[in-house]
This record gives sequence, structure tokens and C-alpha cells, in this order.
Amino acid sequence: MINLTRIGSTNTPGTLADFQHAFSQALMAPHAAGAASPLTMLTTQPGFAVYRNTVIKGCIDALQANYPAVARLVGDEWFRAAAALYARESPPIDPVLMHYGSSFAAFLEHFEPSAELSYLPGVARLDRLWTEAHIARDEAVLDVTELASLKSEALATTVLYPHAAARWTWFPQAPTFSIWSRNRTDELAGDGIWEPVWKAEGALITRAHSAVEWVALDVAGCAFLDTCASGGTLSEAASSALTAQADTDLQRLMVTLLEAGAFNRMRITRSRRS
Repeated sequence: MINLTRIGSTNTPGTLADFQHAFSQALMAPHAAGAASPLTMLTTQPGFAVYRNTVIKGCIDALQANYPAVARLVGDEWFRAAAALYARESPPIDPVLMHYGSSFAAFLEHFEPSAELSYLPGVARLDRLWTEAHIARDEAVLDVTELASLKSEALATTVLYPHAAARWTWFPQAPTFSIWSRNRTDELAGDGIWEPVWKAEGALITRAHSAVEWVALDVAGCAFLDTCASGGTLSEAASSALTAQADTDLQRLMVTLLEAGAFNRMRITRSRRS
């Protein structure tokens, strides 16, 4: 137990905010408080070390829950050691620990022990996108019949708005999506030896209904969604897709996106030539 009665008012910082900041620093960085620190009487108590370890363990547990594919790939010991370093560098700022670890992928990019695992930051990014899709606000999915009823001229000037839970990304140098999806769930991991085909890949993660789902997405699909997200029309999105991949089957791409629930609503704009 930490004895707070030993800490007199003359030894505490001038404001509550100062005290909270100093306390947080001492908690996450054991050597941050010097001998002259007003928190010395607190931080040198045996109970404070126990409390510090409990907090760090909570951060590590939260990261492991939020990044299951990364943890599966590197193993518990490696992951928890890396997570402990991350926790000390980036303590939680939100009481909801499902939100914790937004910069973990960036941390892994500069984490020397992961240098040989070039795909690992990308796997972490997909774990994070899964969480973002899971906690995104609920929205209706675009009514496909409404879109299908449009004439070609109106269709070309229509803007499709991505669903709040839709997340997509492209990995130009590694089969990151295949590696991630195989390690995200127990069903896909399997027990045998598996060698991915080393090629560029993309992914679309959605939560159109109650569960988060994911599908492979090519570079054209990612370019298409990027244009939609920036407010471009379907004609412009199609042009972006074809620029990214000249042999894109636009009809098949639209089916993939619509079936995945990638869009929330649509808006017909005036022709930009008028």
C-alpha cells in the first residue's frame, strides 16, 4: 500500500495539474523523478513500485488485446517486452483501453528488433484498423437498389460516401494482408507451415452490420475509395482506379465494395460540364 499521509502539502507541486503530471512521469519513467523531486517520499515507497508494475502490466495487456495478430506472429515474450517499452514511451491518454496503442505501428517501424520483420508494422496497422472499424459509429449501409436505379449520366456525377466503419489500405511491398488475416483468428492460423506469395496487397475492413469483416482489395480499389473519401464523383473514382491499374474490372470492383458495405450514402451532383 502507498502511504499518502507521508506526503505533506509543502512537498507537493503548486497545482493539482502539476502534481498529476509529475505523478504520471514518475509512474511511467522510474528515473524521471530526481532526488529533489517533491514526489520522492511517494516514489521511494515499496508500494509505489507495485503500483507502477500493475499499471505497466495493464498497458501491456491492453496492447496484446488490441494487437492479436502481431502478438501471434512474434510470441508472447517478444511482444510483451516491446509493449513494455512502448507503454513507457506512450502512456494511455484515454480511459478506454480499447483506444490505446494508436501509434504502436509507428513504434514498430523504428523498433530495432523488428527490423527483419518488415511486414510487422503493416500487420499492426491492420490490427489498428480492425479496432477503428469495431468502435466506429453505427451507420446504415447504402441501399444498392437506389444506386442501381440511376441512369448512366446521373451515375457518373454521383458521390458515394464511405461508411464510418470502412477502412482500407495498400501495402506495395509485402503480402501484409495475407499474413495478417491468417494470424488474426484461430481458424485461419492453422498448424501447418505456410509460405505467403510475396506480392503487393491491399485490404478493406468494414463493419456494415454487427461484426467486423475484411476482404482483399487491389490497388485500384484503394484508389477508388480514396477518391470517394475526398468527395470525388463515381466518374472520377473510376478514373483513379483505372490510372492505378489499367485492366481494372470496374463492375466487379463495385460489386466487391457494395457487398462489403463500404458505403453509407450517396449524393447526385450536377454535371461539372454544365
